[in-house]
Amino acid sequence: MKTATIHVSVNQQIHISEVPVQQTLLSYLRDSLNLTATKTGCNGGECGACMVLLNEEPVNSCMVLAVECDGQQVDTLEGLNQSPLMKILQEAFHEQGAVQCGFCTPGMLISSYSYLLANATPNEEEIKNALSGNLCRCSGYQVIIRSVQQAARMAEEGDV
Repeated sequence: MKTATIHVSVNQQIHISEVPVQQTLLSYLRDSLNLTATKTGCNGGECGACMVLLNEEPVNSCMVLAVECDGQQVDTLEGLNQSPLMKILQEAFHEQGAVQCGFCTPGMLISSYSYLLANATPNEEEIKNALSGNLCRCSGYQVIIRSVQQAARMAEEGDV
């Protein structure tokens, strides 16, 4: 099996790793770095459970090879947990009851976080579009949308 050495910043920590050239970023994060908030879902880029930030842009980590991340910055939910905006999002998800089985939650939080950084005052339609790459198998979309709306209000009030 062919391997390559990568240097990647994951959650602000540099990792130098020898990886199989066919290993996905998802597998690297979960299996090599034990960052398990990133979920394995469809493995086809359809469900959003494996969403992470790659150079501050949301990507499905099942569709990115680990070798493509050489020299790049990756942020997972574990790394964003101390961000004031992520704390607000998590609080809003909790208060609105947006966490049911919890499987989609990390991807929903990553997508919401990324979107709110770019658009602090989204309307409902914009939130729906921003989350369109994330599937919730419990069909909790309305409470998730309300959670993002609440987080946006809370962030605006707190100048986050």
